[in-house]
Amino acid sequence: MKKQQNAPSELAGPRKYILICLLAALPIYILSVTYTKTVTTKDDEEAALIATVLCLGGIYIGRYFSQVWQSKPIPSWLIALLSIINVSALVWLFVHAEFPLRDRVYLNLLLFELPVFILSVTTGMLIKLSRLSVQNQLQEAKALTEQSQSELHLLQSQLSPHFLFNTLNNLYGLSISQPEKTPALLLKLSDLLRYSVYEAKELFVPLKDELAYIDNYIEFETIRIGNKLGLTTSIENVINTDVKIAPMLLIVFIENAFKHSKNTTDHKIAIDITLKLWGNSILFSVKNSYTTLEDKRNTLEKSSGLGLANVQKRLDLLYPNAYDLAIQDADGFYSVQLQLRIK
Repeated sequence: MKKQQNAPSELAGPRKYILICLLAALPIYILSVTYTKTVTTKDDEEAALIATVLCLGGIYIGRYFSQVWQSKPIPSWLIALLSIINVSALVWLFVHAEFPLRDRVYLNLLLFELPVFILSVTTGMLIKLSRLSVQNQLQEAKALTEQSQSELHLLQSQLSPHFLFNTLNNLYGLSISQPEKTPALLLKLSDLLRYSVYEAKELFVPLKDELAYIDNYIEFETIRIGNKLGLTTSIENVINTDVKIAPMLLIVFIENAFKHSKNTTDHKIAIDITLKLWGNSILFSVKNSYTTLEDKRNTLEKSSGLGLANVQKRLDLLYPNAYDLAIQDADGFYSVQLQLRIK
């Protein structure tokens, strides 16, 4: 039964090529008759028929020769050589039409049909090689896309455990020093994990959903830190669901801001978060105070390296040539400025 079902599709290819040959044969034959009449001053239908067969056969032979490069890179010198031969044969046909050897009929026909055959072979090869080149480029692009998708899913899958690990560490310390805050924090943590596990699986999510997640995280940290937190936020209210962003992208910088700040020797933890839309871009910035002690700085770098390295790779994959990231560390403040082109 399968062979009977596949038979029509197997015959469709040859039938298509036969139909194309029949449609192409007529104009080639008419041109050949006109050309032979120009160089021999008489209608030579046999020579025109031979030229037509040579032309169609040459194209088929050229396509067959090109199969050698089916799974190999096509060298640029080959394309250049075929193009030169092709143009030379075409120029020769025009020159021969202007200066035929009228007293040498058979030599005249040979000087016509041989270049026609060469022109047909090179044309067939160029057509097939061009098609193979496009197919190879598409396959390479597909392979790169699949590789990028796999890497993105891997990077994204690392975000939830990374966030959970840091948050549980904070909860453990707080449950000992301030156990009364633990129930409220656990409720907020539940909301945060629900988003990161179930709702942030797409490559891009609505910006308003990501901002709602950020608001929950800020509330979580506000409860945890308490009065020591000096927080300033200026986050634009985005309601348009068409404005999208890579999920769990901005939160890495915000989480690091809170993590850096908790080690400050000052009485207040200073954090400033700003986000707004500007033209076709998302402008985001976060600034926080931190300790200037070298040993604590090294501790921070070790603990925050995974998140920052992750977000840098994701930016390169998801926003190639479409983002601008600047990180500064000066005067006891750590600041991040990020501009993203809206997807």
